[in-house]
Amino acid sequence: MAKWIWYHGDFEIYHAMKQNFDREERGMKWPAYWYTSNWNHNVYFFKEVQLHQAEAFTVTIKGEGYGKLINLENDDETKFSLMNSLICPIGHYRIEIYVANLSGLPCAYIQGQKIQSDESWQVSNFLGNSVDAGTSKYFLNVDQNPMNFKYTHEIRHAKKVENIKGGVLFDFGHDLTAKTVIKFKRVFQPLVLCYGESRTEALDVQDTYLEHQIRPDHDPAGNYDRQTNCYTTKLRAFRYIYIPDAKNFDMIGTLAVDFEFVKFPRIGDFSSSDSKLTKIWQVSDRTLRLCSGIFFIDGIKRDRWIWAGDAFQCFYMNRYDFFDKELVERTILGLRGELDIKQHLDTIVDYSMYWLISIELYYDTFADKGFLKAVYPKMKRLIDFSLEATDEKGFIHERKGDWIYIDWADFDHQGPLCAEQMVLARALQSVIRVFKLLNQDTKEYTRRYKKLRKSIDTFYWNPQKHAYIDSYESGKDRVSRHANIFAILFDYADKKRTTEILQYVLLNPKIAPINTPYFKFWELEAFAKIGYYKKVLDTIKSYWGGMLDNGATTFWEYFDPNERGTPRYAMYGDKYGKSLCHAWGSSPLYLIGRYLIGLKPTHPGYVTFELKPQLSLLGDFKGKFPINAVGGYVALEVKGNLLTMQATQIGGTLLIDDKKLTIPVEQARSIIVHN
Repeated sequence: MAKWIWYHGDFEIYHAMKQNFDREERGMKWPAYWYTSNWNHNVYFFKEVQLHQAEAFTVTIKGEGYGKLINLENDDETKFSLMNSLICPIGHYRIEIYVANLSGLPCAYIQGQKIQSDESWQVSNFLGNSVDAGTSKYFLNVDQNPMNFKYTHEIRHAKKVENIKGGVLFDFGHDLTAKTVIKFKRVFQPLVLCYGESRTEALDVQDTYLEHQIRPDHDPAGNYDRQTNCYTTKLRAFRYIYIPDAKNFDMIGTLAVDFEFVKFPRIGDFSSSDSKLTKIWQVSDRTLRLCSGIFFIDGIKRDRWIWAGDAFQCFYMNRYDFFDKELVERTILGLRGELDIKQHLDTIVDYSMYWLISIELYYDTFADKGFLKAVYPKMKRLIDFSLEATDEKGFIHERKGDWIYIDWADFDHQGPLCAEQMVLARALQSVIRVFKLLNQDTKEYTRRYKKLRKSIDTFYWNPQKHAYIDSYESGKDRVSRHANIFAILFDYADKKRTTEILQYVLLNPKIAPINTPYFKFWELEAFAKIGYYKKVLDTIKSYWGGMLDNGATTFWEYFDPNERGTPRYAMYGDKYGKSLCHAWGSSPLYLIGRYLIGLKPTHPGYVTFELKPQLSLLGDFKGKFPINAVGGYVALEVKGNLLTMQATQIGGTLLIDDKKLTIPVEQARSIIVHN
């Protein structure tokens, strides 16, 4: 089957630019504030064919170009136009297709009986080595345009309509990314649309984050069709729409929204006798799906950008929900951009480190060494770029324009930050493992890693504090949770230090708490790693359950249980700046699937896998979790003392009651368990 092809990574760079330029804030466009990679504007595709009979084929391109047919038996070559059907004679030939596109993505669709465009074609940008052509499962037909990603559309109507304060409030039940469609009954009327993720925001006409006064002509944020008498806005994210001064809206017209999304399969599922835990899973799933499209993005209302920190955690969550391989690949490639690196991803040093670690995570999930080979040059450039900013101790420092983020927390930033060094060390470990898989030299990276690990322990471990401190330069000996969490997660703390960190940091109420779901993810994983599963469950129910108690129908960017009223929606100095549908809010998907159900691959690509459920904590439950990229899953159900299990592929082991049981494939198996 023929597919559209392009220079590997260019499709993702092109669409990442479109995504990162799509932010709207208080009536203005706000493109991403970091260096933006460009895609190749002229490339050529080529493939050798050996034909025993002549074959006709057609070439469709996006851009301008020509073809070349080279007889490899006598080196004769013929250039040809791409306007008409072409004939490749009998023999050994090399077909070359040259495409240039000044404003868009140069790509090609080649169709014959045997001569068809797919991953077997090579492509060159006239520099260095050629690469395998890029493709997508979404672009298989000649009449498609790879520059336009096709979404699923669904018309939604408000679940509740309320007349209030002289206007009308539409409530769609939860956040959506949609275009607003108003069908006027008689003539167009200028209306003001006030959007809100919360009811409070939508009704706050003066300060709502997104306000739109619709116009019949010259409206950059919408379009009025006089033939249908319909007005359609640009794409926005919201739960509520308030139209002030429209208490008789029924006389004006009707309002619906065109919900735009990518329809990922429903594989992962979890329900429990604990209704709150079930709801947390469902809302996590909704949140992740809303933040997943061409890429994993951070949130749907405010940024709509591809942030590597959010995406890295989404790669984990994806394992337990819809297990989409191509979505992970697109996000990895879109984040990294072109081969040359001029700036850390999203300007954030730790985000570059997460990207490097994500390549190892990708391999453990999908076992695709071909993708590793394709991204190896970009991986090497990024780690080398990062190491250029290290000192004699091996510590990484900020360049001008860099951002050491880690989390929204008050760190002692004087000098190199400990948590950042931990992440660099972990990134080096991933680099070493991936490079060994590709038979690449790792000696220098191994040396750097060992030196860095030694320096971290020498300069940051404080025996009096029983913890790793933020900074050794300031003399403040300040302790935050973050570096200590990483020390446990990355196995940088031995058993003695782990016990000290647990007592003096993680269980110490005097150490500032974590209020972002982003770092709650890592904190709870650290607790799970040392066997505190009840702590993990209780926190999921209190923290994410606390958001539900505050009216959340998607999970937030930041949550402080002590905040009440309108201030709980504020962030970044903006009254409604907090994202109420944020990708990293979906982490219960991973925490439940990985630690409470205990599912993990024990060989890359889930060739073998195990489940180790925490039965004493979960009560009755039913779960189904993906184990491959083609819809395979493992199912587990507990009712009373009866556990039933089944998988769609061999290689599964259930660990329970000190026993190892093979998970059956052809038919379900039930056993008696002790909760």
